[in-house]
Order: sequence, then C-alpha cells, then structure tokens
Amino acid sequence: QVQLVESGGGLVQAGGSLKVSCAASGNHVSCKTMGWYRQAPGKQRDLVASITDSGRTDYEDSVQGRFTISMANAKNTVYLQMNSLKPEDTAVYYCNAICAEVPRFDHVYWGQGTQVTVSS
Repeated sequence: QVQLVESGGGLVQAGGSLKVSCAASGNHVSCKTMGWYRQAPGKQRDLVASITDSGRTDYEDSVQGRFTISMANAKNTVYLQMNSLKPEDTAVYYCNAICAEVPRFDHVYWGQGTQVTVSS
C-alpha cells in the first residue's frame, strides 16, 4: 500500500522561505492529484494548494503569489515552495494524495504532517 512521507518543515522568520516535500512510497505508484493542507491549533484543516497529474493547480487565496506547488514527472512526489512566509502561515502541513499502485484503483492517502512555524 501507498504511504506518504513528508519532510522539510521547520522554523523560519517572517519573510523567509521554506520548501516542503511529500513522497508517495510503494510499488509503481502514480498519483492523480496531490496537495497540501494545513491546520493550526483550534482550527479546521484547510486546503493550501493542489496539483493534478495533468498540471492543473489550485491555491488558497491567502497563499496565491507566494506559494508554488509542483509535482515530479513520475507523479509520486509533490513539493510546496513557500516564499514570503507570514506568521499566519504557521501550522501543521499535511500531504494529501489520490494515488494508485498501477494497475490497482485509486485511493486517498494522508501524510503524517510536518510542522511549519513562522516567527515574527
């Protein structure tokens, strides 16, 4: 079965940059869509950005122009480049993906989350 492994979280100062990564492990994994959600304490988990295997991207309004999502050609890895970070971006960032171990059917997967903290 597929597992999502995240990396790249950490502590940065406001205005700084950070890149988080998510890799889907398994046999011959291909993902139809991959994305990033975030959740701050006491808040709901919301979509930050997503990308499909055809290259379509969507961004939450507050991050548009600052964050860039991309997917590897193998369709099993997603990246989120975060620039001009603000304290309001502080949250646990979760990877989410719809993937299949070809030729099996697609399933929805969640990563364990990686903490991003932006200090002022």
